[in-house]
Amino acid sequence: MTSPKYKVTWKTFLLPLIGLAAFFIYIYIFNVDIREIIAKMEQIRIDFYVMAAVAAVLDVLFFTVAWHFLMRFLDVKISLFKEFTFVWTGIFVDTLIPAESVSGEITKIYLTDREQKGAAGKATASIVAQRLIGMSINVATLVVGAVLLFAEHLLYGMMLILIVFLVAVTLVFLVLILFLCRREKWTLKIVDSVTRFAERISRGRWKLTRLREDAMEATRAFHIAIRDYGHAPVTVVAASFSSLVSWCFSLAVMYLTFLSLGYSQISWSAILVVSSIFVAVKSIPVGVPFEVGLPEMTLATLLRICGVPWDISATATILMRLLTLWLRFFIGFAAEQWLGIKAIAAGSNEQADSVGKA
Repeated sequence: MTSPKYKVTWKTFLLPLIGLAAFFIYIYIFNVDIREIIAKMEQIRIDFYVMAAVAAVLDVLFFTVAWHFLMRFLDVKISLFKEFTFVWTGIFVDTLIPAESVSGEITKIYLTDREQKGAAGKATASIVAQRLIGMSINVATLVVGAVLLFAEHLLYGMMLILIVFLVAVTLVFLVLILFLCRREKWTLKIVDSVTRFAERISRGRWKLTRLREDAMEATRAFHIAIRDYGHAPVTVVAASFSSLVSWCFSLAVMYLTFLSLGYSQISWSAILVVSSIFVAVKSIPVGVPFEVGLPEMTLATLLRICGVPWDISATATILMRLLTLWLRFFIGFAAEQWLGIKAIAAGSNEQADSVGKA
């Protein structure tokens, strides 16, 4: 694998800025007073907002703990701190290359394989297992939230259609992933076909024989690891519990953000449903970049459907995205730079050792 390197320039922020501009145009169309939003942001309770920021970081920490349980079971010996930096780097890459978290997961696989050679297949298995757990928790939360909304006579119209659609699509992807996890020959054929197709369209310029062999080996290791998880209920339960704690902190970010605005009328059923829909749309690979602009529009609209006034929903959306996007982006950037410095230092030490031996 070659190292993914990301140089931050003004172009890095171009897509996010375009997305933010689109969001502000969107709320302007609905006659939301931008000056009123700014005034509300100036009056937020800092204590609740700081707690929301802490919850956003703890969300990522427990997400990493869940991954650590899955990796440790497969004998991938990487410290929790390093895995924490891998996750932050993945978040950073996801923001630069929005692709439903796939780009970040590929980055985590690369970093794991760089740290422990030959661990790409195991890392892939742990990430797939974690995504299955996360999607299951999200579907369950969405169903619970829908039941609560129904009890409050708030489940109708577009919200009902959206919930049914997302539950159905998520279940389809869950079944598809589980099916491929159980069909090793199919997966090997897919990997072989993709590499041969790449060779064909390159007209022989790309020699992918070694890559094909590595990919096949990683795929076999992936299926062995997936089968091993089937006989490790303790590991799966531990990872599921950590993922559930991570999800609770994610919900707390929204709740604490509303409290920082002095708005406590939003119900937990609305928080459950809005958060679940938001995550479900991000986790389904529909081919639409979903990092900046579209998420803000989606979030603000869902909150409005749940009865939150436009000015409050727009302000809360901006405050939440400052934590769940921009705070994480800059922490991820710092993690990526730290890993780069460590890699350079390790390379320099190896070069010095080789010169010393010579």
